[in-house]
Amino acid sequence: MATYNKRGYKPKTKKEKIDNDVEEIFDESESTTAEVFSTLDEGASKTEEWVSKNQNIIFAIVGVAALVALGYWAYNNFVMAPKADEAIVESKEADKYFDLAMNSTSTQEKDSLFMLSIEGVNGKYGYAKIAEEYAGTDAANIANYKAGMAYLNIGGDKYQKAIDYLSEYDGNGSVLASLAKAGIADALVQANQAEQAIPYYLEAAEIESNEFTSPKYLLKAAQAALQAGDNSTAVDALEKIESEFPESDEKTTAQVLLAQARASKN
Repeated sequence: MATYNKRGYKPKTKKEKIDNDVEEIFDESESTTAEVFSTLDEGASKTEEWVSKNQNIIFAIVGVAALVALGYWAYNNFVMAPKADEAIVESKEADKYFDLAMNSTSTQEKDSLFMLSIEGVNGKYGYAKIAEEYAGTDAANIANYKAGMAYLNIGGDKYQKAIDYLSEYDGNGSVLASLAKAGIADALVQANQAEQAIPYYLEAAEIESNEFTSPKYLLKAAQAALQAGDNSTAVDALEKIESEFPESDEKTTAQVLLAQARASKN
């Protein structure tokens, strides 16, 4: 059967179809782009308007921030820096007597020298005054540590002072931080507070974990736990020595105590 096209009908070529489609795409894209720019213009206008209305507040905030930054810089450079230098100079005399005490073989002389390092001598501050007068400096922080250790060595009725000063020391995860925590624990044990000492020993063992101090503090934690009747904690600490520090000097003692702790636990 023959097929006839309507009069005047002319089929579109492939090129015409593509051109029309492209024109439609460009028209739609141009419309979308125009809307985006219009929205951006509106947003920019609103922002400018808000800034214009609130510029006094903005300037005040910026000004305060600048003053705070300037004040912080001035405080560090003109107050704390000279203060830190002065604290170091003051510490030299206390350090001398602390070192003499550490090397002394006489208990009486040792205690006397430690007290001089704490209280001061020859017109110079001791650690107690340095910690108070130069708070915020590194020298004051170290003064807290050394005063605490001095009181710990003196012992007797000075254990609470040792705890107080060592608690003020911020070792920031260093070896001295580990020693300070263990010092607090030692003072608590000597003050018949073995149960309170356990977490300090465990923390001391974790800070800067190593083959020398960690097994030592774990063993002390276990001994304090056994003294406090906490066999479960004692077993955990002793097993850790056995598994993680098998070459340590504390292993033999740990094995003996572990057998006792397990028997008591059961």
